Amino acid sequence: MKKMKKVAVAALTAAVTVGTVAGSAVSAKAYTINGAGATFPYPVYVEWAKEYKMATGNKVNYQGIGSGGGIKQVTDRVVDFGGSDKMLKPADLGKRKLYQFPAVIGSIMVVYNLPGVGDAELKLSNKAVSDIFLGKIKYWDDAKIKTDNPYVKLPHLPITVVHRAEGSGTTWNFTYWLAHISSTWKGKVGYGKVVRWPAGIGAKGNAGVTNYVKRIPGAIGYVEYAYKKQNKLSAAVLKTSDGHWVKASDETFKAAAAHGKWTKRTHFYIDGNLLLAPGKNSWPLTVATMILLPKEKKERNKLVTEFFNWAFKNGDDAAARLGYVPLPKEVKSMIKGYWSEVVFK
Repeated sequence: MKKMKKVAVAALTAAVTVGTVAGSAVSAKAYTINGAGATFPYPVYVEWAKEYKMATGNKVNYQGIGSGGGIKQVTDRVVDFGGSDKMLKPADLGKRKLYQFPAVIGSIMVVYNLPGVGDAELKLSNKAVSDIFLGKIKYWDDAKIKTDNPYVKLPHLPITVVHRAEGSGTTWNFTYWLAHISSTWKGKVGYGKVVRWPAGIGAKGNAGVTNYVKRIPGAIGYVEYAYKKQNKLSAAVLKTSDGHWVKASDETFKAAAAHGKWTKRTHFYIDGNLLLAPGKNSWPLTVATMILLPKEKKERNKLVTEFFNWAFKNGDDAAARLGYVPLPKEVKSMIKGYWSEVVFK
């Protein structure tokens, strides 16, 4: 498999078959496990799986079909594990007979294609972001944008909003954030994996949004940081929950991630994920992405957890290189305890 330098739209609609590590502790024979779901962690899962195969000979297939598709496929027992950027509440997990644990931490960017305005040169207030996605701000030189950018030359260019077209955990998290920073957004649109967008065009997956934003001058959208980084997109400076301007960076992602209040008792569910974490340096759109396992599939779950256990031990460098934040050591230890005490009890 060729090393991917950029995430292509086509790659997300087909299964990615990559390998594992030789000498499995679970089985002497090489095996294959199948997963599907969130496109948010797709780049790091692909990299982990590729390295895992080189180390073991086992294969991990992961389809980036969106969190909604991942939840449905694991609920229907089509795949061995599902990927979701929307955390499922314990009651929902019980109804679907699933387990849940986090895999890695990422972040959502508000990305734009604005000729003459580079990365992190544009500040967007909470009011400006919500009004843009509501379709109330239609041109880039609107006074609500100019007020916070007095030294930026903003063109009189139409704004094209690009949003996800399918059920998406990235959408759930982004619209949750919008609903909590804008009472107008909360009242008119709300939040969810799918919402009735007031403006814009839909695209498939994080890669689809990336592709449209790159192609359309004046476009704005929301994507996971790895897509922004790999495709050299420009991202806006946003406001923290404490009202401070903050740039997207490894430090600001880690600052937000440090506030995660994880517990095995709730299957790692946190109301609102890591969004709007407190602190003047916390990136407001920081998100943990989750893995879902069928309760009754203990033998297959051993293979899935073996892969993620390997990734927790060996995959931090790859995650950081792609722009993700590896889980803290104490959280990894908690997950291993969850596996032994809950999943394989």
